[in-house]
Amino acid sequence: MAAKEDKQSNSKQLVDAVVRAMEIMDCFSLQETEFSLNQLCEQTGMYKSRIHRLCGTLIATGYLVKTSRSNYRLGPKLMVLGKAYEKTNSLKSIAEPLMRQLSLSTGLSSALFVLDGMKCICMAREVGTTRLVYAINEGEYMELTPTAAGRVLLAYADESFVEKVLEQAEYKKFTEKTIVSVDTIRQELIEIRKRGFAFNMEGREEGVAAIAAPIFDFEKNVQAAVAIVGPVHLFNKEEYEQRLLPPLQDSAGEISRLMGTF
Repeated sequence: MAAKEDKQSNSKQLVDAVVRAMEIMDCFSLQETEFSLNQLCEQTGMYKSRIHRLCGTLIATGYLVKTSRSNYRLGPKLMVLGKAYEKTNSLKSIAEPLMRQLSLSTGLSSALFVLDGMKCICMAREVGTTRLVYAINEGEYMELTPTAAGRVLLAYADESFVEKVLEQAEYKKFTEKTIVSVDTIRQELIEIRKRGFAFNMEGREEGVAAIAAPIFDFEKNVQAAVAIVGPVHLFNKEEYEQRLLPPLQDSAGEISRLMGTF
């Protein structure tokens, strides 16, 4: 019996070398695509010798490559895994056709966001038909508190996570309309749960507005947020209430239904 318990306990333990290798991989993003050995040491807090050994293994297996300047970049193996993930990720495959329809009906860009750590990441996006296109790339990270999608994800998250985010957020003033008051954000999260959507008017970028709605899974947990984004002049009260909000909520509801919510 004791041997069985030990086996179960060990199965839950993390393998240190794998964790450290993943810490190296997590340093890379769309904004930071290349690192030197010293920079990786600063990012991870690991010694050069360990970084060197781990990177050597990751290079040998195709997950990293070395540049001509002896810096490190992500390797081609990740593209294979990324494509496999896209193909098997039910949320993305379900949401994309509905987002395409949403963008066509509203003329605005739409984007699908999920939580990733203390930020949200764009999993999918569709470009609108208006002349002014809001550009956001798949894989791009956004802050939680100044964005409509981020606040939706926060509004339905566990209270402990919300408190952690509110305590550690930088509250950068992106525009004059960026909300940086913790009390105001707390009240906004309550209002989002009451009305079922978040509205953001130039809080992240001047001239840009967005509305976002939650996507629920079969356990009634919020797995993602879908948003429509566009020029602020298209988001006056009458416009977004009558022309933009209904199709957004219909799309979010249909995605939720296909994810198993009844």
